[in-house]
Amino acid sequence: MRLLATLLLAVLTASAAWAFSADEPLPDPAQEKRAIELSGELRCLVCQNQSILDSNADLARDLRRVVRERIAEGDSDEQVITYVVDRYGDWVLLDPPFKGYTLALWFGPLILLLIAGAGVFVYFRSSQKVAAPAAPLTAEEQARIDRLVQDGEKG
Repeated sequence: MRLLATLLLAVLTASAAWAFSADEPLPDPAQEKRAIELSGELRCLVCQNQSILDSNADLARDLRRVVRERIAEGDSDEQVITYVVDRYGDWVLLDPPFKGYTLALWFGPLILLLIAGAGVFVYFRSSQKVAAPAAPLTAEEQARIDRLVQDGEKG
């Protein structure tokens, strides 16, 4: 009897722990729509700039499941986002908030582009320097050129 009770308890707790599959639709279509929208706003932490909705990574699948569980428990969209951000930081958001420590995320690419543009400008500007005018020919050099031209006309 004790064994049967233990097995029953194990089955009940296991099914509660995995009540939602990562991609199993929620019974309420409005909740399912919210889950899809929120999954599109969260970044897969192991993929390159891909949402958890688009990713097949195990962590993305786990995060989709967490989002569905939180929505089914009655959390608002903000509460779900806060829950995930509290655990993974602002990096998990595909559109990170504008904060002091996220300035590099917002302006880093622009700053790098400006630095590269300035480097290209300086490079081309320095390569177009005008050469100093050549020194005038000496009388001896001019006489030699004249002789060569006369010899070429005779030949």
